[in-house]
Amino acid sequence: MDNARCEHEGCGGCLYRDVPYEGQLAIKDGELRRLMDGSGIDCGEYLGIAASPALYAYRNKMDYSFGDERKGGEITLGMHRRGRFMSVMTTDGCLLVDGDFNAILAAALRFAREKGYAAYNRKSRCGLLRNLVIRRGARTRRILVNLVCSSQGCVDGDAFVERLLSLGLGGGIDGILLTVNDRPADFVYCDELRTLYGNSFYFEEMLGLRFKVGAFSFFQTNVEAVERLCETVFSWMPPLDGKTVFDLYCGAGVITQALAKRAGRAVGIEISGEAVGAARENAAANGLANCSFIEGDVLERIDALAGERPDFVVLDPPRAGVHPKALEKIAGLRADALLYISCNPKSMMENLRAMNGLYGVKCVQAFDNFPFTGHTEAAALLELRRQN
Repeated sequence: MDNARCEHEGCGGCLYRDVPYEGQLAIKDGELRRLMDGSGIDCGEYLGIAASPALYAYRNKMDYSFGDERKGGEITLGMHRRGRFMSVMTTDGCLLVDGDFNAILAAALRFAREKGYAAYNRKSRCGLLRNLVIRRGARTRRILVNLVCSSQGCVDGDAFVERLLSLGLGGGIDGILLTVNDRPADFVYCDELRTLYGNSFYFEEMLGLRFKVGAFSFFQTNVEAVERLCETVFSWMPPLDGKTVFDLYCGAGVITQALAKRAGRAVGIEISGEAVGAARENAAANGLANCSFIEGDVLERIDALAGERPDFVVLDPPRAGVHPKALEKIAGLRADALLYISCNPKSMMENLRAMNGLYGVKCVQAFDNFPFTGHTEAAALLELRRQN
């Protein structure tokens, strides 16, 4: 399987830009095998690594930065150079996104140059333009564009909208937004959100469900790959008819809702209030009356479920894994089985080792959801050890 040739040498987005895809899979597969071998526990059956359904145009969201390649140079828009965070290179030919992303990026950059807008500089904290965030429904093909600026000037919103609507994109634009962010950190915070055109959300379809995705909602970046991962791990589960499932660190509740279609009851816990609000709204729209969500840190909020014993628990924690105290509480639920989904196999293996006295690992599988990057997803099925 030959790699298409990326024109953006030095971009920090792709670690394995010049590595054939079979080689990328071998590297990621080897990394997980080494972690399992060094874990000191029996990891059950290793099912190998599943390739991504698509190598290119798989990302449905990109956060681009405004800046310059050289200090004092012409404004650029794209990704930071590898190893040179203050240098931003224009990446209007990226292969990881649909062509609509590249067309919008190029149009936004031309617009900025024509208007003479300055890029925001993190060191001096001066400048207007900070980020361009593009989201696109993989199934619906609907697009949401968010221009992120400081309050140090004014963007000609009407002209920006007119420029984007004239592009003749493959997908339709549902909304064009302007976010004001005056915080120094290089992260897209929202101090103020203005809708320049249309809506502040779009819709996506996944796992037979429909989801409303807002400008700042968390949603899966590679829909096809995550759907494949879910279908695979769901096949590991026992029948869930009439059973209770807890989905901890549930994000926007995609997995919670998919499990609610199979189980008697599904409960999600998530620390982000925005994500919980979106999950509740989407569950109601999908007609899932047996699906509920609790807002808060799992370590604290799991006590609200202390009187219940779930039949099955799903863990999908952030990269740092599950906090030891939270892990102790989760293990104390004594669910018959536990599914661990991870974006960081290293922290996953640490958590599996910590639970090994109570839970045995039945199987582990790796998933390459982000070709050309260094990221690997992994999943493990654990079963409660029966005491004699």
